[in-house]
Amino acid sequence: MACKAEELRQIPLFALLDDEEIAVLAAQVQIKKFAARQRIYKLDEPGRHAYVMMSGAVRVTTVDRDHQEVLVDEPRDGEFFGFASMLEDTPHQTTALAMEETTCVQVSRDDIAALLQQKPMAGMDMLTVVSRQFHASQALIRLRVSRNSNEVIEEEMGFGDRIADSVARFGGSWTFIILFGVALSIYASANVALKGRAWDPYPFILLNLFLSMLAAIQAPVIMMSQNRQDTKDRVRGELDYDVNLRAESEIQNLSSKLNLLTEKIGDVDDLLREQLKLNNQPDRVP
Repeated sequence: MACKAEELRQIPLFALLDDEEIAVLAAQVQIKKFAARQRIYKLDEPGRHAYVMMSGAVRVTTVDRDHQEVLVDEPRDGEFFGFASMLEDTPHQTTALAMEETTCVQVSRDDIAALLQQKPMAGMDMLTVVSRQFHASQALIRLRVSRNSNEVIEEEMGFGDRIADSVARFGGSWTFIILFGVALSIYASANVALKGRAWDPYPFILLNLFLSMLAAIQAPVIMMSQNRQDTKDRVRGELDYDVNLRAESEIQNLSSKLNLLTEKIGDVDDLLREQLKLNNQPDRVP
């Protein structure tokens, strides 16, 4: 179906084009309508066309290395999909499925070439709009990728936090216990051996003072490290929640597809039974 210039003017991708450029493009492109659950294009299909949303809802997905479906985009009215494969003339790297009755503008390489031949500067305007959506897609991918909890924690740590963790790590090790025990033994033995010349004779009052000061300093440092550990646990819990939420969403999508498949099979079964009745044949459909 032919497209009108007024319809193209409402699409952000062509918003920077002037009236003449819009008229040239409108004479080239076509409007396509898709029914609910109709596939617009599939993965590895030749990328002859790209599409711009006018109304409806589309889900653009791909398949990762684990053969799991990954949501790439859910374009809204005025947004486009499939342009990279169309411009490169390569197979589509995604699958586009209309979730409801959808109307799109279908664009091909020839359409773009015809526009650029007559209006070369229109290409720069379109590239500007394409770059904006490319940045938006990058942001979406960054949000989807699972973050490493250790990296997130390292980014939030300050100099004091690192010192506190180091002190707590050393203070809770066998190295500290052995070295501290040896130092106390040497200190006590030296004061006992010197007798009257000892700088801290039994009951080692000066040593007790040093130990009290050490405990007074060490306790809050260890508490600081413990608070850091609580923060680490909270960050890990939040990241685990994000992963679980995505897993739940994928399971729900899978259940929805299974239910839809069951409904489609039932529709096919009903059609076959009706066809057999029309042909006056025995009902052999189980």
